[in-house]
Amino acid sequence: MRVLFLNRFFYPDHSATSQMLSDLAFGLARAGYPVTVITSRQLYDAPRDQLAARERIEGVDVFRVWTSRFGRSNLALRAIDYLTFYLSASWALLSRVRRGDVVVAKTDPPMISVLAAPIAKLRGALFVNWLQDIFPEVAKAVEVGGAVTGWTYRPLQSLRNASLRAADMNIVIGDRMAELVMSLGVDNSRLRIIPNWTNCGDIRPIDQGSNKLRSKWELGSAFVVGYSGNLGRAHEIDTILAAAASIEQKRGRSEEASHIVWLFVGGGALFEPLKREAQVRKLTSLQFQNYQPREILAEALSVANVHLVSLKAELEGLIVPSKFYGVAAAGRPTIFIGDRDGEIARYLTRIGCGFVVDIGDGEGLAKRILELAENGEAAKDMGRRAREYCEQHFDRKQAALAWDAVLTELKVKKNYRESRTMLDSSAS
Repeated sequence: MRVLFLNRFFYPDHSATSQMLSDLAFGLARAGYPVTVITSRQLYDAPRDQLAARERIEGVDVFRVWTSRFGRSNLALRAIDYLTFYLSASWALLSRVRRGDVVVAKTDPPMISVLAAPIAKLRGALFVNWLQDIFPEVAKAVEVGGAVTGWTYRPLQSLRNASLRAADMNIVIGDRMAELVMSLGVDNSRLRIIPNWTNCGDIRPIDQGSNKLRSKWELGSAFVVGYSGNLGRAHEIDTILAAAASIEQKRGRSEEASHIVWLFVGGGALFEPLKREAQVRKLTSLQFQNYQPREILAEALSVANVHLVSLKAELEGLIVPSKFYGVAAAGRPTIFIGDRDGEIARYLTRIGCGFVVDIGDGEGLAKRILELAENGEAAKDMGRRAREYCEQHFDRKQAALAWDAVLTELKVKKNYRESRTMLDSSAS
């Protein structure tokens, strides 16, 4: 049974959706599945670069289709990139999919399932949605794309819902997302929860005394509050700025406050605005670094004593911040800024590996950080619990087993369909 994946980015690209897909595709190929990936020739952060049109990488057949290459700087031009991928990828899928294959559509670009589902059905293939986010609701929540939130919103929802209901299986990445998808009329029998993952072998706790990045960035004995990855429209910075200002005001009166550094590693739509606002407010405890290579992610995540994860409340159930899994693998506690009944908030409560702070509660965030800075052993205990839970539930091995179970289930469904077709043919 061949598995065909559709996603705009794939290895060697390092974007989040690419890393998840690359891990899974290579893992399935090692397990003996024939795997094909239909993707673009682009890199997420270098749209002008062009990758090879066809390759075989670690047992995976990769077909890279032509698209326009305007990149992410302009929303209208990005929409053209999406459109050309829809057309090229749909043609490639129509040309390559065969009866009995499993087509798995991710959600980059949004709504690709609307085109992929009928093609899979036409060719007699099984169809799976792998939902990293829920569109167009995400676009509306982050207030991008006027047309998406205008007269096209309801029609797009209807098309999306039809592709969810038509799928043989829908894979979601969290409980809240599962609740939302079921509310759209998707039967529970066609829904499975497989959280995103990390590689606990590659990302592991590194003692701060031997961490080369901590030395390189001259952090010394500081208590480091980390933020790693994309800082985008789904997140918010006002709570962080208020907490940083509050802690800086306590310098001289609190030994812990005097040694706190905020370290932001990554990029995103709010990365530069955070820098500018810190300068305007004359905050001196914030430091910024670019994205670090995946090969040294363990060191980058282990630099911090505690990490921040944030998500606007209106986005709960629509996306899940995947940075939490890497933080847990690095054995660090998390402070989540967002809905107290959110996906990450539920994990923190269940595991006992961090705190939840309401959006806008800068003083509450400052208080939690000072508590952890004062009680280093409590922070280490939280980090140990996070690491243990990650090894048991969020490691790449667990995800591979969960996907194998889904594919086995789909194989049974395929065999049943084929046997019914043969019986119907013989009866007629």
